[in-house]
Amino acid sequence: MKVRPSRSLVTRLLLPIGLVAAMHAPFAMGAEKTLHAVMSSSLRVLDPIATTAQITRNHGYMIYDTLIGMDENFVPKPQMAEWTVSPDGMTYNFTLRDGLLWHDGKPVTAADCVASLKRWARYDVGGQLMMKYTAGITATNDKTITLTLAKPFGYVLQLLAKPSSVAAFMMPERVADTPDGKMITDYTGSGPYKFVAGEFDPGNRVVYEKFREYVPRKEPASGTAGGKVVKVDRVEWINMPDRMTAINALSSGDIDFIEQVPIDLLPMIQADDHLKSGVLSKLGLMTGGRMNFLYPPFNNPDIRRAAMLAMNQKDVLDALVGNPDYFRQCASVFGCGTVLDSQAGGESLTSGGNLEAAKALLKKAGYDGTPVVIMQPTDVPSQAPQPVVAAQALRKAGFNVDLQPMDWQTLVSRRANQNPPEQGGWNLFFTYWNAETIWNPVVNPMLDGGGQKGAWFGWPTDPKMNELRVDFATATDPARQKVIAVEIQKRAMDQVSYIPLGQYYDVAAWNSHISHLMTGPSTVFWNVEKSD
Repeated sequence: MKVRPSRSLVTRLLLPIGLVAAMHAPFAMGAEKTLHAVMSSSLRVLDPIATTAQITRNHGYMIYDTLIGMDENFVPKPQMAEWTVSPDGMTYNFTLRDGLLWHDGKPVTAADCVASLKRWARYDVGGQLMMKYTAGITATNDKTITLTLAKPFGYVLQLLAKPSSVAAFMMPERVADTPDGKMITDYTGSGPYKFVAGEFDPGNRVVYEKFREYVPRKEPASGTAGGKVVKVDRVEWINMPDRMTAINALSSGDIDFIEQVPIDLLPMIQADDHLKSGVLSKLGLMTGGRMNFLYPPFNNPDIRRAAMLAMNQKDVLDALVGNPDYFRQCASVFGCGTVLDSQAGGESLTSGGNLEAAKALLKKAGYDGTPVVIMQPTDVPSQAPQPVVAAQALRKAGFNVDLQPMDWQTLVSRRANQNPPEQGGWNLFFTYWNAETIWNPVVNPMLDGGGQKGAWFGWPTDPKMNELRVDFATATDPARQKVIAVEIQKRAMDQVSYIPLGQYYDVAAWNSHISHLMTGPSTVFWNVEKSD
């Protein structure tokens, strides 16, 4: 006989992690329909333009909207705006649809969107590239945004629609005018949910309320495109680092959804008739390591290459996932199964590594024992194993490794620190990306070679890589783009832009009273229904 844990037991398990208020709030009495979700990590950073953290991106999709959505086939579709393109491809006019309101009740204007696009383009790697080809972005009237190119650039729509970690979210002009380098403090959006600032408990609990004045599109939802129809009154993200606690709470009905279930615990879900599970991101996720190019030892390309030679994807994936049904070895910087999939130059990663070659190259490079500071998040199951496995591999190759444990949000903050490792900086960290967010050279932030002032954390200076990215973005022939993408793949492996460590598939779990969950790279909660 299957035994379901008692609600009183689950409540005792939840109380130590900050849920007392949640358990006794008025809405818990059934007056409103609330969906409780345990996400992959806790939310602390609320500005979705100033960070690439995917939990912040997911938060962004809850409360903000985009001019263009991208459906599940990677096709840009109208969202806030329809568009026209001039015959010469140099002018884009975006017309806002009727009924768009900010959460404070004020109408969305073209001036708001122009300010938002300009702020987004200063932070996003693809936006930065686009602006090099842009003559101007202006509001020609209250509902029309005009983007004029100075030189041909074929990826405007794809960049504005991309569901990557820095999506082109629209904000009121007063918010978008926040000076660069500062986080926004006003979270007024125009999306399907409103952020409830008064109930935000950083790291523990996030609350969203249905924006009742939101007017969804009429088309069926697909990816981030189509109608975002909200069918619950509130959504709460509740942090439960211990997944056993979360599964018990899911079984008892205290929570409704878990974004990531460890594969070794999946049999518990499958054995409970009240629970369901599935893979919501069909292309899966790519995990990988990013080095700091500014300081020894990884400012030396041969030492970077030695580190990559020491890595074995299978060891990482066995520790991270375990069950081979839910992972695949993949050395493509664009993700396997995408249109630009190539694994050129990454053969050692998928064939077990080459420890002897790593040792020889490390000796040839004159490695002097400089410590390699690896940041290890301990509170996120999808992030914790990789640093441990990598540290062991690097030590075997002859590296002096300093593995430093911390929580994920500390890592997210610290990875922006450009100081030397001994002054609060770092040498290596590991992260993951939805394959849908890195599938081409324009949107993949880890391929930007813009150095200390332009590139993503790690800050490689690689003019040749940026030339190749420009060649890709300006090529009009898909066959030519694929040829360039292979050259980019080879360059990334030669310079070790980052170390691809394999592709895996997260399994989400939910209570059977939840239905119509969306699939795609971002976990969103529009169109989701919760029955009584």
